[in-house]
Amino acid sequence: MSESVNGPHDQPQTMCPAFGSLRVGLRMRRTASVLAGSACCVYGLTFTSHFYGARRSVGYVPFDSESLVTGGLFEDVHQAVHDLADPEHYDAIVVINLCVPTASGVPLRLLPEQINGVRVVPLEVPGFGVPTHAEAKDKLAGAMLRYAREEAESGPVAAPRSGRERQPTVTLLGEMFPGDPVSISRLLEPMGLAAGQVVPTREWRELYAALDCVAAAAIHPFYTASLGELERAGRPVIGSAPVGRDGTAQWLESIGEACSIGREAIDAAKAAALPALEQALAAAPIDGRITVSGYEGSELLVARLLVECGADVRYVGTAVGYTPWAEIDRAWLAERGIPVQFRATLEQDTAAVDEHQPDLAIGTTPVVQHAKERAIPGLYFTNLISARPLMGPAGPGSLAQVINAAIGNKERFDRMNEFFAGVGQGERAGIWAEEPRIPPRVEIARGIDQNPGERS
Repeated sequence: MSESVNGPHDQPQTMCPAFGSLRVGLRMRRTASVLAGSACCVYGLTFTSHFYGARRSVGYVPFDSESLVTGGLFEDVHQAVHDLADPEHYDAIVVINLCVPTASGVPLRLLPEQINGVRVVPLEVPGFGVPTHAEAKDKLAGAMLRYAREEAESGPVAAPRSGRERQPTVTLLGEMFPGDPVSISRLLEPMGLAAGQVVPTREWRELYAALDCVAAAAIHPFYTASLGELERAGRPVIGSAPVGRDGTAQWLESIGEACSIGREAIDAAKAAALPALEQALAAAPIDGRITVSGYEGSELLVARLLVECGADVRYVGTAVGYTPWAEIDRAWLAERGIPVQFRATLEQDTAAVDEHQPDLAIGTTPVVQHAKERAIPGLYFTNLISARPLMGPAGPGSLAQVINAAIGNKERFDRMNEFFAGVGQGERAGIWAEEPRIPPRVEIARGIDQNPGERS
C-alpha cells in the first residue's frame, strides 16, 4: 500500500472537484444549486453538468475585483439566496464557493441556516483544497447529513416519499449501479435486513432515512464526511462490499456481527448467496493481464472481482486517499501480490501500463489513450466499468462480458497500429502544404554524426 504526500497543487488529475458537489445537488429534487466563482469556471461546470444529464438551471453570482475585495460579493450571494428561498419550490439551497471566493475569504458560513423554511447549505470546494471531484460528492453529502441529523435530534422529521422500510436497514455509501442495492437487499434478506438509503440521496427527506439505519456500509470507503455523521448518530460502519465469493462471505459476516444477528441467520445468508456466486464466477472466466485505475473509489472492488474471475491483475491505482474502511480490500489484494496506489497520479497509472504491458488497461480517459497509442486495448472506468452491476451473482457475468470483448480486440489494435505506423508523429504530424524539408544545418549535423571518419 502506498499513499503519496501531496502539496496543495500536487494532486491527482481529475476534473474540477466542484463538479462532484454540483452534480449531487443537481440530482436532488427540490434543491437549488448556486455557484460563486470565476465566469470561466462556472461555464465549464455548467457545461459538464448538462453533458452528464442535468435538467435544471445552475445559479451563478458573478463578481468583479471591486465586489470581491469590498464584500459586495457576499452581499450579492446573500440576496440571491433570499430571492431563491421559496418553500413552494425548494427544500434546500446549496451555495458553493469556487477557488477565487474561497481564497479571498468570502464568508458563506455567515449565511442564515434557513430562509422562509428553506435550508441553506454553504460549501467551499476549491481545486486547491479538495483532491478529487469524487470526494467533493461526499463533502456535500456529509454537510447535508449533518444538517439532517441535527434536525432529527431536535424533533420529528418527514418520512421518505416511499415510506419507511419494514425491516432494519443498512445504509449504502457511494454512487453505484441502480441494480446493486436490489442485489444487496436479496443478500441481506435471510438476516432479516434490507438495503436502505443510498448516499448521496435524491431528496432531502431521504437523508433522514439514511440516518435511520442499523449500520452503514462504506461501499465507497472515501466517504469520510458522510460516515462521520453516521457514526455521530451511533451507527456502526462496515468496510468493503459484497463482490465475488470472498468479498460477499466476508461482508455478510461483518454486517451480521455489527447488527447483532445470530450465527444461524448469518450462515443462512451465506448458504443462500455463495453457491450462486460460485456458479456465476465459474461461468464468467477472464484470461488476461489487466491494470486498473480510476477516480471513482471503487477500483479496489473491481480489482477483487476481476481476480476472482481469473484475471491476472498487476496494478490498482485510485485517485482517492486511503481510509480505514479500504483496508479489507487493500489487504486482500496485497495477499495476492497486487500493489495498490492510493492518491495515484496519471504518471503513475501510465507507468504501470508501460511496465506491465497488459492485455487490457482500465482507467481514466488519458490512461486509456496512452494504452491505445501502444496498441493495448483500454476501457474507461467511469462509463464502462462503474456503470455496470458489481454486487451479487450479476457482477461476474456483467464484468466478464465487457472485459473479454475488449481483450479480444487486441489483434484489431495490432492491425491498426501497423497500418497507421508513424502517422501523426514527428514530420508526419499536422497538415503540410508540401513535403517537409529538413533544414540544411540539420543535414550537416546528421552528416557529421554518420561519418565520424570525415572529421579532421
